[in-house]
Amino acid sequence: MATANDIVPTAPYDALADYERRSLAHIAGLPEQAEAEGLWRGIGFRVGSRHMVSSISEVNEILTMPALALVPGTQAWMLGVANVRGNLVAVIDLRGHVEGERSVLTDTSRVLVVRQHGGSVGLLVDEVLGQRSFSDEQRAQAFGEEDERYSRYVGEKVQLGDVLWGLFSMSALVRTAEFQQASV
Repeated sequence: MATANDIVPTAPYDALADYERRSLAHIAGLPEQAEAEGLWRGIGFRVGSRHMVSSISEVNEILTMPALALVPGTQAWMLGVANVRGNLVAVIDLRGHVEGERSVLTDTSRVLVVRQHGGSVGLLVDEVLGQRSFSDEQRAQAFGEEDERYSRYVGEKVQLGDVLWGLFSMSALVRTAEFQQASV
């Protein structure tokens, strides 16, 4: 049995590297990194009575409503700018932008942070409903969005149980001229 006197001191970096090597050898598996063939995964959310889901790769972070600094001379759907860990993030009312109707802040309201060219933007939604997965078979039975206010961003709607989910493209939203023009 080794005692403290038997241990040969090593450089701090070598000790950390050895610790990392040994701990990685004991990982049982990382299911969140595994890609399931034929399965599309996204983050579910609600805007009004609509259930939507955006690809996991499009949503970088989920926040409670941060403190905002108002920006004068902007559209009503531009709620303000938040400081998120030292980065300025414009916060947009998604329902206000798409439907022209302002969202009501509640305890379930969340901000989905989406990376776009030139920085990040936060989208206020009524509720985040967790991760949702759709198989190729479910998506093959999808149909288009009827509401023309959403049809630019929702390419298909998929039935999952009793809920109809619109597959919402955050990248399509942030690329539109209307979204990029927040000033009045």
